Amino acid sequence: MFEHIDPRSPNPLWGQISARIRVAIAAGELQPGEALPSVRELAKKLRVNPATVAQAYKGLALEGFVETRHGAGTFVQEVGTDRRAEERKAKAAALVRRMLVDAARLGIGIEEMADAFHEEAGSKVHG
Repeated sequence: MFEHIDPRSPNPLWGQISARIRVAIAAGELQPGEALPSVRELAKKLRVNPATVAQAYKGLALEGFVETRHGAGTFVQEVGTDRRAEERKAKAAALVRRMLVDAARLGIGIEEMADAFHEEAGSKVHG
């Protein structure tokens, strides 16, 4: 789940971690009641400071995505359908923004991107 955490990214590590968990919850990869890795365990796996993971978990708790139970761990909360849809929509928008920035850097226009997108998705755009 955390294979795309990038220490060179301009986004802080705690933000990348929390964003990935929000998307996993929204997509149903993580189910309500499921335990997240402990702060220490995830910090060791990602090779980051435990405070970084703790900050991500704290933010997720404030947003209502997880619940931290003292001595027991951090668990996925039930998130409403609307909230999951909002998270998926936000992630899709972020992916499109990143794709458009990369395309602009390469001199590829929006129409070319739209054609490529539809071709890759299996539905060619007709002019």
